[in-house]
Amino acid sequence: MITVQNVSLQFGGQNLFKNVDLKFTPENCYGIIGANGAGKSTFLRILSGELEPSTGEIIIPPGTRMSVLKQNHFAYDEFTVLDTVLQGNPRLFEIMKQKDELYQKPDFSEEDGILASELEGEFAELSGWEAETEAQQILQGLGLSAELLYEGMAGLAEKVKVKVLLAQALFGRPDIILLDEPTNGLDIDAINWLEDFLLDFVGTVIVVSHDRHFLNVVCTHMVDVDYGKIKMYVGNYEFWYESSQLMQRLLNDQKRKRDEKIKDLQDFISRFSANKSKAKQATSRRKLLDKLTVEEMPASSRRYPFVGFSMDREPGKEILTVDRLSKSLEGVPALQEVSFTVNRGDKIAFVGENDLAFTALCKVLTEEEEPDGGSFKWGVSTSRSYFPQDNTAYFEGEDKNLVEWLAQYSLGDTTETYLRGFLGRMLFSGDDVYKPVSVLSGGEKVRCMLSRMMLGGANVLLLDQPTNHLDLESITAVQKGLQSFGGILLFASHDYQTVQSVANRIIEIRPDGILDRQGSYEEFLEYKKERGL
Repeated sequence: MITVQNVSLQFGGQNLFKNVDLKFTPENCYGIIGANGAGKSTFLRILSGELEPSTGEIIIPPGTRMSVLKQNHFAYDEFTVLDTVLQGNPRLFEIMKQKDELYQKPDFSEEDGILASELEGEFAELSGWEAETEAQQILQGLGLSAELLYEGMAGLAEKVKVKVLLAQALFGRPDIILLDEPTNGLDIDAINWLEDFLLDFVGTVIVVSHDRHFLNVVCTHMVDVDYGKIKMYVGNYEFWYESSQLMQRLLNDQKRKRDEKIKDLQDFISRFSANKSKAKQATSRRKLLDKLTVEEMPASSRRYPFVGFSMDREPGKEILTVDRLSKSLEGVPALQEVSFTVNRGDKIAFVGENDLAFTALCKVLTEEEEPDGGSFKWGVSTSRSYFPQDNTAYFEGEDKNLVEWLAQYSLGDTTETYLRGFLGRMLFSGDDVYKPVSVLSGGEKVRCMLSRMMLGGANVLLLDQPTNHLDLESITAVQKGLQSFGGILLFASHDYQTVQSVANRIIEIRPDGILDRQGSYEEFLEYKKERGL
């Protein structure tokens, strides 16, 4: 259990949040949400003891063991993978080192024997004899080979290091687990395994994540960091989002009677508590929601951007034909004789282990680069707009403000009033529009790129990881914008919910070609599972 009493934090004389009183209890998973810069990761650091609050205290019962997902990927470069994972339980790792030092002493004394006996007893109590097996099982669950155990951390790829540090946080049955963006760098199988691990976990889990599907599966509560306040609500992210939107509409409608509001909210709670996919999750969530009162429903003041794409003209029958296309990026093969045809109505999500594959495809299809082999042909009625994963070239060396920058991409009206309308949809208002684009954050640059695309009127959109760097509100807006778009979509995204909600066709780019299936992402995954692909 963690008790937060009257916690405040000040930066530069301003409160990031203040007077926070919360209680985190075992057998629950708490998702921390909030806009970029609201203080989610900072609050996690306060809970872990890494950062002292300006006022108040964090109370954790004596003897409680907390495990934290480390963000420094170079901190364990001097250790093997096994030793790195075992350090998830510091006391166990210390005992193992002490034992090794004792047994290697050439002048092993009677006192050393007594100490060794005591250490062996504590080692057994901490399940030390099963430690290597447990570490191996966690790593395998995250998709890593058991042969990796004795390799050095320094020689591992970045994605592998991320998984090892996650394994460290999960190792040794801690009482509390704190996770900051644990699904980053994980493939779908590893995420599924992590979801099951956390659903079975009997301690307390507190997680910061931008993965809405992950939050929906594992969370029993949401902790909302919003305008200097931190409040806790029952339910997963979907429940928090839908109920907060409903509450906001009802609170803004002064004509409704209070009793009518209460009835609507109670009906909503009843419907939602019965609508869960995993039995284990459904039972625990239903118990929590059954106790929920209307007064405990969220009424968030969060602002959501608007993403909406319109077409200047409808696409014809012929959209795109790709024939045996091959391409390498930086000397690494990304596409190997890839062939497919895009049809009217297609919203295609491109998936696969190699993120560079779709990037390479986009660079070829937008004629930024030549293919190594093969060909492609766009239909004469198509007009395209491209959202690159790396947008550096669009902002590098620019001394323009947001209005001036966006004016470059307007085919007609370049008046400030017109351009402000598009920037306003992306939450750039007031004097924000005069900010130099050179000082924008990653998320702000993405919102500018989306504004640019909304100006274009293209009937084919190519989007390479459009949800990167965005907060949950912006990701939700992107999803809705892509869902409502009437044209053709070719896109790649790490956001499970976006892929599931938007795509009607999935193409997996594989080392030996592609796997192409009509239907949703979940149907695609089920197809692969049934056939062992």
